[in-house]
Amino acid sequence: MKDIINEKDMTKNAPAVSFIVPVYNAEQTLRRCVDSILGQDFKDIELLLIDDGSTDGSPAICDGYAEKDPRVRAIHKENGGVSRARNLGISSAEGRYIQFVDSDDWISHDATAELYEAAAANDCDMVICDFYRVVGKRVQQKGNIDETGVFSREIYAEYMMENPADFYYGVLWNKLFRRDIIEQYGLRMNEEVSWCEDFMFVLEYLVHAKTFFAVQKPLYYYVKTKGSLVSQGMSLARVVRMKAEVFECYNSFYKNVFSEEEYQKARLRVYSFLIDSAGDGFSPVAGSKKLSDGKEKLCSELLHGNSLFADAYRYGKLFEKLTETLRIRYDVDMDEIRLLLCLDSLHDTYTRMELADMTGLGITGIARCLTTLAVKKMLRSKDVIPSDRDYSLFGPKAQSFEWLPASEPLMEELREAEIKFREICRGELDEKDAELLGRLTGITKESAASWLEN
Repeated sequence: MKDIINEKDMTKNAPAVSFIVPVYNAEQTLRRCVDSILGQDFKDIELLLIDDGSTDGSPAICDGYAEKDPRVRAIHKENGGVSRARNLGISSAEGRYIQFVDSDDWISHDATAELYEAAAANDCDMVICDFYRVVGKRVQQKGNIDETGVFSREIYAEYMMENPADFYYGVLWNKLFRRDIIEQYGLRMNEEVSWCEDFMFVLEYLVHAKTFFAVQKPLYYYVKTKGSLVSQGMSLARVVRMKAEVFECYNSFYKNVFSEEEYQKARLRVYSFLIDSAGDGFSPVAGSKKLSDGKEKLCSELLHGNSLFADAYRYGKLFEKLTETLRIRYDVDMDEIRLLLCLDSLHDTYTRMELADMTGLGITGIARCLTTLAVKKMLRSKDVIPSDRDYSLFGPKAQSFEWLPASEPLMEELREAEIKFREICRGELDEKDAELLGRLTGITKESAASWLEN
């Protein structure tokens, strides 16, 4: 290992590894963090301390280290959040590889040596390692991948799909990244997102990385101190929007990595990320409210009941789940989706009364949906007098409908969701997907078959 540790990246005399540490009011833990980095067995490093407008003694601590060690650079900026601080660090880094550390955490003395050796010896685009989760005086080892040797992005994606919401995959600090990949594709943290923003960065990096290596050794000490998004004062609506954006990034990654056939087979497992991220103040449906104890009990009885009504309820919930991110991304609700899918299957002129009967939305609901879909430039309707049907059956509210361009991407994805829904209903699932379906809705393969037969 010493030959690799002492190897110098000769590109413009740049260091082999750049450490990026965002700092905000971290005077209580900063010295422990910095000392663990500067005390690495691997010496060919630079350390960028990005002071994000701290109001405590952190700026002075950063400057003190920079004065004593030429490998340290202290960069001070106005407060703008951890993502902006990391982005400044990325732009300022000069190393061949980038390693992230949070200011309240620390790393083992051999962390960088282990990561760098794995990357350099195997020409890997990303190295990932196990870590310790520290809660008070309790320390627990965490790790997921038991693959030995170099493996592909597809294998990494399969591992990640098993437990996508795990910190092991989602964080920056247990990974070593190649800076040339980051710069070539202009990868940066999303400064508008404050939940899983590091996971989004990792996902974007994975699209361009090809070879991976897992070190089955805990090298990082993660101190659990952060509260939930809701406890941080974030509105529920913003939490929902952010989590939907993260899921879309996650979903897009698998669309990029897998073939269309592979993606369709794995789609339900991909959607399990919505379940795994349901905590931390997350509400799966935009605008939903916390149920009273009585309603929660009722919903539980319906989810696990054996009646035809309970089956219909579960299948409705399943379709809501399959269209969840579409509703948030396209700013439509379930009533509007019901109307769109109804009209998509029709090829004639209908009254609002007929549409209300087919969708179960009522006259007022149909009127509202038509108005909002027109405002969103998805659908246009106009009153007509049909020539081939008895006018008396229609009255003055008979209408024809015109699809507008804004509806095209939504309708394409809704049709895909319909296909997936039918596959689930037909029981075309392996055991793993069937178990996941049960977690989503309470529906089993057997109940699906029974429901269709009835």
